[in-house]
Amino acid sequence: MKGGTKAVQLREKDVPLRQLLAMAYAMRTLTAGYGAALFINDRVDVAVAVGADGVQLGRNSVPPSAAKTASGGRLLVGASTHSLAEAVQAEKDGADFLTFGPVYQTPSKLQYGPPVGTGALRDVCATVAVPVFAIGGITPERTAEVKSAGARGVAVISAILGAKEREKTTERFLRYLQ
Repeated sequence: MKGGTKAVQLREKDVPLRQLLAMAYAMRTLTAGYGAALFINDRVDVAVAVGADGVQLGRNSVPPSAAKTASGGRLLVGASTHSLAEAVQAEKDGADFLTFGPVYQTPSKLQYGPPVGTGALRDVCATVAVPVFAIGGITPERTAEVKSAGARGVAVISAILGAKEREKTTERFLRYLQ
């Protein structure tokens, strides 16, 4: 994607299925053109239908093992986690990677409680063998801190979507992640 984004998640929870499918096909075309991975939020069926690279599962979704079975093993399966216990269980259930947070305060993650902080992130990264991506309140300037806690990378929403210069902000993230 412009700025070098490596992966995009289509995270539309409240749209009708046909509309979601149309959006997913459009995103697949766009991400393929930039060589970026596409992940679909919660919908294994949509991810398989559009040839997405993976699916990101929430805490109320099917277990990662079921997503792998349903996709014939074709999808990378991520699991959203908010505690060490959830992270350990998601790994046991077959997740290929985890998102963990919210690490910092952020409006999009208020329903998951107070920020877990970098100490909890460090504990998760030291305990599980699968890659962990920090989420929640991540800014380019905080990237070094979450990387030093063991995060493989970051997942962001508002830091890029709310930026005046999205492409430059994305490039800053990538520089900090190197």
